[in-house]
Amino acid sequence: MDRAQKEQLVDELGQIFESSGVVVVSHYVGLTVAEMQDLRARARAAGGAVRVAKNRLAKIALDGKPCESIADLLTGMTVLTYSDDPVAAAKVAQDFAKENQKFVILGGAMGENALDAAGVEAVSKMPSREELISTIAGMLGAPASNIAGAIGAPASNIASILSTIEDKAAA
Repeated sequence: MDRAQKEQLVDELGQIFESSGVVVVSHYVGLTVAEMQDLRARARAAGGAVRVAKNRLAKIALDGKPCESIADLLTGMTVLTYSDDPVAAAKVAQDFAKENQKFVILGGAMGENALDAAGVEAVSKMPSREELISTIAGMLGAPASNIAGAIGAPASNIASILSTIEDKAAA
């Protein structure tokens, strides 16, 4: 890899570190190519990505970025899982780590906040952006359905009362 390619890689990594909602750093020693492809596919499906980069270049790219604190985690064979959604990459990494003992989460960063392995696990348990939006939409729709039910309820109540009176009169 020549100097121009290294500079381009550092720029790409810098963009990743600057724009991602979360970056998870993991060791991947012993993973097969098929397992790495599976991890990449899962990340892509969740709206994230996986990147393997030289630690030295990644540390250069981290200089001055909000998640600069993860530089200490970049030792050995590391892989970066990242996404714009602050939860997606953490969920993908955590789920993959549960199924694969060779994939070990070291930690990560969420904006300026450094995360240890337990922090990444905690973030992975949070609802995703889409889940939050659907919950809010459901909450906004609930009052309308309650009003519709309340408007329709008196008519049904009157009908049931009238049928009860009819039944008593007939008996």
